[in-house]
Order: sequence, then C-alpha cells, then structure tokens
Amino acid sequence: MVVADDMMLMRRGVVAILTGSGLDVVDEVPDAVALLRSVDAASPDVAVVDIRMPPTHTTEGLEAALAIRSRHPGVSVLLLSQYLESSYAMRLLQDQPGSVGYLIKDRVLDPEVLLDALRRAHAGATVIDATIVSRLLARLRRDAPLARLSAREHEVLALLAEGLSNRAIAARLFVTERTVEAHIRSVFDKLDLTDSPEHHRRVLAVLAHLRA
Repeated sequence: MVVADDMMLMRRGVVAILTGSGLDVVDEVPDAVALLRSVDAASPDVAVVDIRMPPTHTTEGLEAALAIRSRHPGVSVLLLSQYLESSYAMRLLQDQPGSVGYLIKDRVLDPEVLLDALRRAHAGATVIDATIVSRLLARLRRDAPLARLSAREHEVLALLAEGLSNRAIAARLFVTERTVEAHIRSVFDKLDLTDSPEHHRRVLAVLAHLRA
C-alpha cells in the first residue's frame, strides 16, 4: 500500500492506522509526482491518495489517481478530501467503476471507517463516504427520474452509493435480502437501467445518484 498526502500529520496518522492493523505500507509520499513514481515501482494493492496536493493544491491527487487507474488497473484507489465534492468521485467512477473509494478526511482517522473502505475498495466495490451520500440525498427528491423513487428506494440507492452489498444493505435496514433485491429491481426499473456487457446497473444507479 502507498499513502500520499502533503500534510505530514495526516499521512503519518493514516500510516499508523494501517500498520497498526497489520497492513503493509510500502511507501508514504508528499506529492503526486512521488506517488506515481512509487506506484510504478512497487505496484501496490491500494493507493490512498489526498485529492489536493502540491504544487497548486487543486486536483493533483485526483489526476494522479486517474493515471494510476489507467496505468495499473489492478491497483485500487481510495481518495481522501477535506471537501464534499461529488464531482471528484464521478470522474473516477465514469471511466473505471469499481475498486475505488472516496472518504472525507474528518472520518479517515476513525480506524473502522478507513479499514472498512479499504477492504471494500480492494474487493472491487465502489465506496462513497456516507457524509457525501447524506448531502446528496437532500437533492434527490427534486430531480427526475430520481423523484419517482419511494423513500425506501432512496435509502437503498444511498446505500448502493456507499458500496454496500445486498446483505449489508439488508442488515442496515433490518429487512431480508429478498426485500432488498426487490427494492433494487424497482430502482433499476424506475431509472430505466438495463444490464449490458458495457454497463453494470448498480454502477449506473450510483452515477445517477451522484449526478442529482
């Protein structure tokens, strides 16, 4: 695993959580150039990347993450940010959905949140911070076709956006997996989503959610 963040205290904090949990951190770097060099050399399983890094502190980390996904498709990417910007997650999701995550820094130093996001991203899931999802929910009811969803279907879609499996959604909502499957089918129908070799409906549903 490689950790990239120009803020030394944040970087060291993340590394301490990872190594304290028995994970192997092969490198920690302060900028996007060093990140790409490290990933090219070590080809880690996961790169933990701050979105805003030197020299301009805008989207250097995001651009590096996109380059990593292009050059090393087997490397999962977990983006970190101080900002609630769903457009950042959208750029990663549109090109290569799966094995990506986006967490708000305020929650990163909670070991359970960080480790859970890393596990799920490494397993191929799309993981969006619950804080981002909560903010997006405020917009959902204003926008068609999302306005057609019921309150429960909005809940299910929000949990899909967090990258949860059907089993995990069922546990969160205290319902059966069969009930969750029925809600997801209804969401797909209402959003006019169909499976094809090029698109996966779960990912398309999440993208619809994030575009709202």
